[in-house]
Amino acid sequence: MIKCGIIGCGVIAPTHIEGIEAIANAKVEALCDIDSERLNARGDKYNIAKRYTDYRDLLADKEIDLVHVCTDHASHCQIVIDALNAGKHVICEKSAGRVDADLEAMSAAVKAHPELVTSGIFQHRFVKQNCALRDLVQNGKFGQMLMVNLAFCCRRTNEYYQKDAWRGTMAGEGGGILINQAIHHLDQLRFVFGDIKSVTAISANQTHQGIIEVEDAAMFTMEFENGILGSVSATNSSATRWRTSLICSGTAATLEYANEKPIFVDAVSDELKGELETVLAPPAQEERIVGKSYYGTGHTAQIADVIDAIENKRAPKVTLIDAINSSSLIMAVYESARNNGAKTAVRKY
Repeated sequence: MIKCGIIGCGVIAPTHIEGIEAIANAKVEALCDIDSERLNARGDKYNIAKRYTDYRDLLADKEIDLVHVCTDHASHCQIVIDALNAGKHVICEKSAGRVDADLEAMSAAVKAHPELVTSGIFQHRFVKQNCALRDLVQNGKFGQMLMVNLAFCCRRTNEYYQKDAWRGTMAGEGGGILINQAIHHLDQLRFVFGDIKSVTAISANQTHQGIIEVEDAAMFTMEFENGILGSVSATNSSATRWRTSLICSGTAATLEYANEKPIFVDAVSDELKGELETVLAPPAQEERIVGKSYYGTGHTAQIADVIDAIENKRAPKVTLIDAINSSSLIMAVYESARNNGAKTAVRKY
């Protein structure tokens, strides 16, 4: 039985708790939050007796095998490092870090503890259609992949930012739309199409002036290591609550993929078109989603993969180093935007 400790009892905590509860060989042993009222509300709801207000006390608990870091961005780095030094396996929510120095320190700590399983939450990698799309691309079904265009929009009000002091600040969040909302879809670009070599970016605060000090809109072009060219546009000032649109253009097939479902498919032959439509079709019965609908169904599958990795002494499907590299992509975009759109290399850890 793998015993888990949850550090941070905010919005995402129930998704982790219920994910763990759905796994036969795992249980939530303890919770931690600096807000005792929030801590006790979660503990009472899920009948979890062990409760800490200092994460270092949870790390000292010898019963805990795996730590889930579900706090604000700025605290991820130190908590992860302390957890590894305490001999705990770690799952860290996005973003792995807030600045380059966080990513450097975390990657060094991970590499210093190869005996421990570490993972970063990117649950969309466990969605059936995303895995199918990746396999189709890697198996050459699109022919030579030429262009990838991602458009992401969501709605974040002033009230959303004012609810938590860390949101919308460089010190607490490290950025805006890219590091918080769009990050999962940027990770999907890496997962499906490969690593990105360089970016050229602009960003702006279009509708949240006086409320946040970070971007609510960004656009960038990118060059993948394998030669694919791409673009990304993202805003959280949209009338639309949440939508992603991904257009993949290859020499053999073209796909428009909205909210992880195909809405347009064309190909050089009817046979290939039919194959793509069949493989990418959504499952007949949707899996249960815990939390907000756009979290998707992947959290439980990713947590189960980490549990299995611990028990079988293997690397998880999403390592923390891989998650760090998705955060590194965002750091490169921010650096380019700060430098008036200068072409900027994406660092790999």
